[in-house]
Amino acid sequence: MMRRIKSLAAVAEEQISLFGKQILDEVPQAANHSEVSAIDGRMYEASGPLWHKRHRQEGVIPTGLRNVDCESSWSTSNYRGWVQGYRLVLQTLVFPSPVPLCAVWRENSSNEAKIALAELEKGRLQVTDVMLGDMSFGKEDFVPEYEKAGGFVLTPNQLPRQNRSWKNDLYDYRRETIELLFQRIIQAFDVKKCPVKGKGKNGAFILASIWTYQICWLNNFKAKKNPAEVKEHIENACWRLKL
Repeated sequence: MMRRIKSLAAVAEEQISLFGKQILDEVPQAANHSEVSAIDGRMYEASGPLWHKRHRQEGVIPTGLRNVDCESSWSTSNYRGWVQGYRLVLQTLVFPSPVPLCAVWRENSSNEAKIALAELEKGRLQVTDVMLGDMSFGKEDFVPEYEKAGGFVLTPNQLPRQNRSWKNDLYDYRRETIELLFQRIIQAFDVKKCPVKGKGKNGAFILASIWTYQICWLNNFKAKKNPAEVKEHIENACWRLKL
């Protein structure tokens, strides 16, 4: 059973990308708007006790340390500090409102720009007129390759250093969309950290929630309801389940 669940992560990544393409096809952009997306990563803390870096490198689990998620890894951010766990890299539509377009589940120690570049080469990352990203996406080979594919990557590296311009105004939407979307997904499914142990099993849980979010969002959009009211769908579905 668990082997099947672990295999679902790769399938979910593919389906999320395909559904993202469908959303781009079915959600019209305003005449005065370019097609804009945003991308970012989030660390999900692993369940179980901390297995520190020195012991990991030695391949030693200290005596008395039990239920360690040995597949997890360490990484750090300015906002959250050091976290032992896994990494979700998510692409969202910016206008008319945030909705996942692509999502992948990777090792926490992975470089986000390299993850995005790999997904671009696979054809799963959506190529929009503009993609908003933080400093990490302005490095490596990602920017020139995304431009070759037909899009433009806007990161702090591309913002004017003195006079504010339209690029600054557009970049401000990054925080209002991708960061907001992470919180909406967490609130809708109540999954803030890894619920189980292992990369594949946790990936299946997290990616399934994103796929479900896409479906609920598009159904709301077609019905001319607030697309972000996804939690209500989840709660209604729970009420219908026989316990």
